[in-house]
Amino acid sequence: MAMKVEVIDALLKDYKTSDDIFGENGLVKQFVKAVTERALQAELSTHLGYEKHEIKGNNSGNSRNGTSSKIVKGEFGEAEISIPRDRTGTFEPQLIPKGQTRFNGFDDKILSMYARGLTTRDIQGQLQELYGVDVSPTLISNVTDAILDEVKEWQTRPLDRIYPIIYFDALVVKIRADKQVINKAIHLALGINLEGEKELLGMWCNVTEGAKFWLSVLTELKNRGVQDVLICCCDGLTGFPTAIEAVYPNAKIQLCIVHLVRQSLRFVGYKDRKAIAADLKLIYGSATLEEAEMALTAFADKWDSRFPTISQIWLRHWENITPFFAYPSEIRKVIYTTNAIESLNMTLRKVMKNKRIFPSDEAAFKQIYLALQNISKKWTMPIRDWKPALARFMIEFEGRV
Repeated sequence: MAMKVEVIDALLKDYKTSDDIFGENGLVKQFVKAVTERALQAELSTHLGYEKHEIKGNNSGNSRNGTSSKIVKGEFGEAEISIPRDRTGTFEPQLIPKGQTRFNGFDDKILSMYARGLTTRDIQGQLQELYGVDVSPTLISNVTDAILDEVKEWQTRPLDRIYPIIYFDALVVKIRADKQVINKAIHLALGINLEGEKELLGMWCNVTEGAKFWLSVLTELKNRGVQDVLICCCDGLTGFPTAIEAVYPNAKIQLCIVHLVRQSLRFVGYKDRKAIAADLKLIYGSATLEEAEMALTAFADKWDSRFPTISQIWLRHWENITPFFAYPSEIRKVIYTTNAIESLNMTLRKVMKNKRIFPSDEAAFKQIYLALQNISKKWTMPIRDWKPALARFMIEFEGRV
C-alpha cells in the first residue's frame, strides 16, 4: 500500500487544479492512454512470441510494423490511441478490437440513459456535459439496436409449465408507420410462478384486439412451455374469452377488479370519490355472490341518480366478475390487491413519457426491454402472503398445481 501511495503522490506532484487531473489534457486521460498503449504493446509481444528488441525476434517471420492511430471514446472523453501493427497483419488486439471506437463500459452508459427514458438529444447532451464526448444519433441508435437480438431471445425463451395467475394489460404508444403516426397497444403478459415471483412472459404489438390476435399470443405461450394457467386476470380484452377457451379451456377468466374500480371513478369528482370507492369495496369485498349482488343493488339505489354509468359498467361485466366470489380470501387478495401489472405499467409510463413517438415497433420493444432490466429489482419482488394463497390454489385446483 505504501508503494501505491508513493506512486500516486509522484503522479500528482505537478498537478494543482481539477482540470489538471480530469480536464481535456489532464492526468486521467494521459494515464488511460499510456496504460492502454502499454497493454496493446504487451498483447503484440504475446502474439509475436518475443519482446521488443529481443534477439529471438530476428528472422522469426513476423515483426513489429509501427502503429496506426485511432480516436477512442470513453468516460474520460476522447483519446487518440496508437494501435501497434505487425508486418503480416495477423495481430488482432483484444483490448480494443478492430472496428471498435469505444472503450468497454461506454456503451453501457448509453444503454443506461436510454433505459431511463432519455431521448437521443438528452443522451448526446449528457455525454457531452459529463465526459466531453460528442456522439451522433446514429451511434446511439446503433448501440441500442445491438440489444434487439437479446430482445428476440428473451421473447422466445422457454417458460414454466404452469402459472397460477397471468395478468394481461397494455400500454398505448404512438408509432410512426407509413408516414403516419398511429396508436398501438403493446400488450404485456405478467405471470406469477409457483414461487410467487413476478415474471414478464412477453410483449406483443397490435393495432386492434380480437380473438385471432389473442389466439396467436396464447398459442405462442403454450409453444414456449406453458401447459396450464389457473386464472387469467385481464381488463375486458376483446376476443380474449374465445381465445382462452381454445388454448387453455380450464383457465378461469377474472376481470381485474382494480381496473374496474379505476374505470368507475373516472366519472366521479374529487368530493365523492372516497365515498363511492368505499361503497364499491362493499361489492367486491362481499363474502358471497349473493351478498355482492345485494351490495350492487344498494349501490345503484344510492348513486344511480347522479352516476348511472357506474352500476351499468359493473352489470355489463358481471359475468367476468362473479368467478372472484368463488375463491377464498387468500386467492382474492392475490387477484385484486396485488395490482402487479398496473404497478409495472405505471413505472414504464414514467420511463416512456419523453418518447412521444417511436419510429417502429422494435424501437418501442427495445425501450420497454431496457427499462425492465433497469427497474427489475422493484417490480419483481415476490407477491405478499403468497404461501397461504398457493396452499389454497392446491386445494381449489387439485391435481393441476
